[in-house]
Amino acid sequence: MTTTFQPDTMSDSNFIFKCSPHLFWDVKREEIDVDKNKSYIIGQVLEYGKLKDWKLILSYYGMEQIARTAMNFRSLEKKALSFISQLSGIPKEQFRCYTYQQSIPPHWNF
Repeated sequence: MTTTFQPDTMSDSNFIFKCSPHLFWDVKREEIDVDKNKSYIIGQVLEYGKLKDWKLILSYYGMEQIARTAMNFRSLEKKALSFISQLSGIPKEQFRCYTYQQSIPPHWNF
């Protein structure tokens, strides 16, 4: 039996507990505010989340809000950046993390 996410019937705290536990290992899940901690939640899911986590935040926040939030991240893994760029249709160059990472040369370039 599969459960689907229903944003209208799900409370904010229930939404957090439906996400994978490894995403919020460093904080108390019951203290996360879905609106105030939106950047943290979206960042964790983009970088470390599973497909079900992505579907949850997509249903809850919507693509436009996720993309707008991700555009302001200072850092984001290359795969996560490519993922959100492709799905949102926004070029990588418009994301802050892309230009920020380009301006800082790495110590070792393997």
